[in-house]
Amino acid sequence: MAKRRLLKNTGLTLALGVFAMAAGAAPPTQVKAPLPAQKETPAPVERAIVEIPGGSGGLRFDDLQYSSVLGKVLLPAGKTGDLDLVDPHTLAVTAISGFSTGSAGKHRWGEGTTSVDEGAGLLFASDRTSRTVKVIDPASRKIVASAPLASGPDYVRFVAPTREIWVTEPGAEQIEIFRLPEGPAPVPVHEAVISIPGGPESLVIDSKRGVAYTNLWKDQTLAVDLRKRTIVSRWSNGCEGSRGLALDAADGWLFVGCAEGGASVLDVAQGGKVLDHLKAGEGVDIIAYDPALRHLYVPGARSATLSILGVSTTGKLSLLGTFPTEKGCHGVAAVGGKAFVPDPGEGRLLVIRDPYAASH
Repeated sequence: MAKRRLLKNTGLTLALGVFAMAAGAAPPTQVKAPLPAQKETPAPVERAIVEIPGGSGGLRFDDLQYSSVLGKVLLPAGKTGDLDLVDPHTLAVTAISGFSTGSAGKHRWGEGTTSVDEGAGLLFASDRTSRTVKVIDPASRKIVASAPLASGPDYVRFVAPTREIWVTEPGAEQIEIFRLPEGPAPVPVHEAVISIPGGPESLVIDSKRGVAYTNLWKDQTLAVDLRKRTIVSRWSNGCEGSRGLALDAADGWLFVGCAEGGASVLDVAQGGKVLDHLKAGEGVDIIAYDPALRHLYVPGARSATLSILGVSTTGKLSLLGTFPTEKGCHGVAAVGGKAFVPDPGEGRLLVIRDPYAASH
């Protein structure tokens, strides 16, 4: 038991490496061609590997977030029973325990915690096995409250303007809404459900405009009024299969990941007009956006790649580079010029440094 506790508190194995031609990894794909008189040698790409405590045999990673308040990457670690907080600078891992666990060597979709968000000084995370949404005090690193869900959870998001927790439940084709009472250990109270036939897939909260965005599984993105709890817009998104979402809140651009590969840019101020669409990778699901760099990160689970796309000031996409990951890597979080990509097959976290300057 003492040995296990030590592993949970200090469980970091960091292996820095370089993707080089000699190692068999493909170099980054550069948008700008080299000068005719020169032979360009791509700069080596730094990659770190963070071994997740309890991840041996594989984990079913899904949603992950960066918390600017905590300064940590929030990584729900499935069957381990932990929500892991990863320091983006030191890559140290701190585990918050108390979620459902699974059998060793298995990484089924429905085990443990797979989605998380922050708000009101708390964390909110799903537990697929117990079908609950849990409230975590990050200061004490303890689960302080829990509430049952009507159906299996997918995404969990906090809605600050209404002090609510929204949970997508694709099996029931709905979003379940909970009111969050005041207090240090608030128990979420069921308030309502929003029916989303054909979805919902992914969930992004746009507090500035008072709406939430979610996808249908095929070619449509919806805008949902946060206070009226009704669908107010339906937009064609240019994807055959709609998957992950990311938002540039300042410009009002919504990025949609396409399962067949690539991403679209929608202008929410112009009725969801598609500003651009770019093919990249295969098996795209979760995507992430860094507004400081204006870079969109697009993992391909089938192609085993991470594509980095530049976003211009007019909403146009360009492929800056493509880097190898591992089969099944379908999630990503981005902060400080680093992309954090969970590797479910090995139960670890890949950290890839973005070598490109900010886009214009």
